[in-house]
Amino acid sequence: MPYSYEKDGAAIYKESFSTIRSEADLDRFAPEEEQVVVRMIHAAGLVGLERDVKVSPGMVAAARAALDKGAPIFCDAYMVSEGVTRKRLPADNDVICTLRDPSVPDLAADMGTTRSAAALELWRPRLEGALVAIGNAPTALFHLLEMLEDPDCPRPAAIIGCPVGFVGARESKDALWEAQPVPSLIVEGRLGGSAITVAAINAIASRAE
Repeated sequence: MPYSYEKDGAAIYKESFSTIRSEADLDRFAPEEEQVVVRMIHAAGLVGLERDVKVSPGMVAAARAALDKGAPIFCDAYMVSEGVTRKRLPADNDVICTLRDPSVPDLAADMGTTRSAAALELWRPRLEGALVAIGNAPTALFHLLEMLEDPDCPRPAAIIGCPVGFVGARESKDALWEAQPVPSLIVEGRLGGSAITVAAINAIASRAE
């Protein structure tokens, strides 16, 4: 038996974003922030997520300017890096996840931390002016903050900090928001994850919905 449902992809997106904008409370966001938050809500399928999203002033502009200049995007997990829509990137930007680098297991053991955190040490040579996206591991976000406490550590242009989970996720995002080493975006509390993080990257990379 044939089912009746919308089959036009563009129409589905249009109706989805229209529904989000009619139901979500987006008044506190600047126009460029609203576009990013709408994409994040769409990825989560959760109107109400906007209540937990915090965007520091100028974050979207800083991230977009960095990508326009060709800056790389550093991701803590392959679920994040693989979700980035390459055709939306303005300068064929490199999307980098170092989690599978052969040196990471030994580095993590030496540092006494998770592989997700240790893998960030490999970002240092290209971290200056980059966009950082943490969508999975709170330990990665905590270690990034530890790295940035060193005045000699290269500074990224902006950070998307949306790790998910029950241990350390809330605390790591609170720490990022309090420290504000660079312009940042977070989802408060336990919510977060790869899909939400990827949605933020893709929305920042291109204004097209």
